Amino acid sequence: MPFGDYVVYVDESGDHSLTNVNPQFPVFVLAFCIFPVRDYVEVVVPSIERLKFDFFGHDMVLLHEREIRKNTPPFDILRVPSVRDAFQARLSEIMSTSRYGVVACVIDKTELRARRGENSNPYHVALEFGLERVFLQLQDRNQVGRRTHVIFESRGRKEDTELELEFRRIQDSGRTRGLAQTLVFGCAPKSANSSGLQLADMVARPIGLHVLRPDQTNRAWDTIATKMVRSKTGVLNGYGLKIYP
Repeated sequence: MPFGDYVVYVDESGDHSLTNVNPQFPVFVLAFCIFPVRDYVEVVVPSIERLKFDFFGHDMVLLHEREIRKNTPPFDILRVPSVRDAFQARLSEIMSTSRYGVVACVIDKTELRARRGENSNPYHVALEFGLERVFLQLQDRNQVGRRTHVIFESRGRKEDTELELEFRRIQDSGRTRGLAQTLVFGCAPKSANSSGLQLADMVARPIGLHVLRPDQTNRAWDTIATKMVRSKTGVLNGYGLKIYP
């Protein structure tokens, strides 16, 4: 079976526990970034590598939204306003000019707990929606039956095994014909220094913040919104963005 023309990187924001819900961020977000392989290899990866060398002098830095936001090492260089402005401008340029599409699911954990109980898993709910939406995008691009890797960030052996089992369950359910023959599970540790996983990390939290506080200024969302999958008439909700329940 041939490889497809796309690769998908997935990251999350918020934890998936329903026992203690953080009132400041009571949602779980799972974001899928769909890259054309050619653009990813020839444009995205070199752009991120150049960004790292220009600001840190090497490429071993891992771009992480939380550490960037809080200016924790090695991002303490961003405490200097001029450096932060320059860095954010470059990162925003990469995110806005690179070719990729975004599918995301935002789970209201309080509502999910009320409807399904504390044993429900927000990650699994978001995963099923996301995989189906990603597959539909690939289907529109004649990729059915061509192996397309969906790469998740490793969260530990137990969690990774559970995730792969849920991925297989969704494939085996047969609800979406051709999905099982197209999507391939993959998992990589943060130390793999994947540009795709790092960009997916940049995407997830701003989407959650937009859903929680849509009227609040959110420059990251303004960029991400241009990458979100939409219907032919421009509808976002239910296409590139699923809010559940």
